[in-house]
Amino acid sequence: MLQVRKSAERGHADHGWLNSYHSFSFADYYDPAHMGFGNLRVINEDRVQPGMGFGTHGHRDMEIVSYVLEGALEHKDSMGNGSVIVPGDVQRMSAGRGVMHSEFNHSREQGVHFLQIWIEPNVKGIAASYEEKRFEAAQKRGRLCLVGSPDARDGSVLLHADASLYAALLDGEETAAHDFAPGRKGYLFVARGSVAANGVALTAGDALKLADIARIELSGAKDAEALLFDLA
Repeated sequence: MLQVRKSAERGHADHGWLNSYHSFSFADYYDPAHMGFGNLRVINEDRVQPGMGFGTHGHRDMEIVSYVLEGALEHKDSMGNGSVIVPGDVQRMSAGRGVMHSEFNHSREQGVHFLQIWIEPNVKGIAASYEEKRFEAAQKRGRLCLVGSPDARDGSVLLHADASLYAALLDGEETAAHDFAPGRKGYLFVARGSVAANGVALTAGDALKLADIARIELSGAKDAEALLFDLA
């Protein structure tokens, strides 16, 4: 199965300070046909105005990944963590049995554009934890770079979930490919630019669901940044 979800088909919420597109049902956007894919539950593409953000709120039993595309995102949580992440950083927060946190645009002058990703964990009730790692553009250039995995292999952040997350930067003649083990699913999200996946043309905000597919091949890209999820 290869199924395209076009950018314009996503849920949309414009709160003034926040402009958000939802790949799956979230908050006031509900679509029973798009409740998630495998254990991938949320991909929100958020643009937050300068100096604005999400006040302190709680989560539990969810793996939450933040991936910044432009600008700087400030994070604070009840575990005592405080940081500012920028493009190239991958932040993982395991909500476990409960955590409070806030997210704000660190800049008073420019917006922040980031992806908020939720993945359902394979263990519940664990202690909340936090991790962030940096992946330079060169690590993602012309290849699918592993940035999150269940065993933290190859320097990726640890996900308490049966899911692996890859990021790629592709342009021109650059190509990348990934092989799926039998029974696995894939979800490709194009964060910016354009790329062809197994010959299917995709542009920013588009996604491709893959099932019963042994291999995905990315080619024909133009200034593309893409995330690939290998899912149970």
